[in-house]
Amino acid sequence: MQRPQAADDPGHDERADAAAPPPARATPGRADDGPAGQPTHDLSADANAGGDDAGAAGRPDSADFASQFAAAAEKSGLGALAREEKLDARDLVAAVGGVRGILEALLPGLVFLVTYSVLTSVVGQDPQAALVPALAASVGLAVVFTVVRIATKGQPTQAIAGLIGVIASAGLALWTGDARDNYVLGFFTNAAYAVALFISILVRWPAVGLVVGFLMGDGTAWRADRRRYRAAQFLTLVWIGFFIARLVVQVPLYLADNVEALGVTRLLMGVPLYALLLVFTWLVVRAVYPSRTHASE
Repeated sequence: MQRPQAADDPGHDERADAAAPPPARATPGRADDGPAGQPTHDLSADANAGGDDAGAAGRPDSADFASQFAAAAEKSGLGALAREEKLDARDLVAAVGGVRGILEALLPGLVFLVTYSVLTSVVGQDPQAALVPALAASVGLAVVFTVVRIATKGQPTQAIAGLIGVIASAGLALWTGDARDNYVLGFFTNAAYAVALFISILVRWPAVGLVVGFLMGDGTAWRADRRRYRAAQFLTLVWIGFFIARLVVQVPLYLADNVEALGVTRLLMGVPLYALLLVFTWLVVRAVYPSRTHASE
């Protein structure tokens, strides 16, 4: 599978040379002409050239930036799917983090919800008394996942990020003594994603277009293609709707103090809905970026 490559620098070619103005001819008798009617050395031109060289040296290498952005996009869920011409279950599972990644994302929240519900509804414990063991079970499982990742020399980034999120949420819930506050940080995360994506729409650089463009080797050329640009806008709006939908559904449950329903919707609108949206995004991307076989026909 061909990786996206940065475009060659088009700064110097025959067309640029043809468009360059001809050299100025010396005019006899001018005060700034040298001997035999030849012009003197233009110090101002040297100064400008030196300034241009210094500016060029200070500018970041666009090729390096493109490769770094493409590498970062490759780590996203879409990075595992974008260039696939056919999508199967294995590709989709890999896109959402693999089997281990799915377990790391789902099980801590599921263990918290089950433990809390059993202790409060079946055993009959007070909600605040049930909060500590439920949070302890959730955090403990996240710690186990992280240790296993490190011990097996796997990629610990996802597990560590999940552990930090679980610990932060648990800390907030313990501080307030309210089980529903275990889900509050997720509200801010979804709101931040929605705002960031909306800003990318306003500045006419849809975030999904940037990710897909570098993944497909298109760079930023998609902005000049009306069909691809509109697809990027549409997909970015769809992802905005995804994050807003989480808030619309879950915030009322939080305000109603329905911890069980809030926990269930958090699980259902997590990895499962995320996977469905990845599939939809892939379908749109493949529609505007046809396969190499079709493109050559």
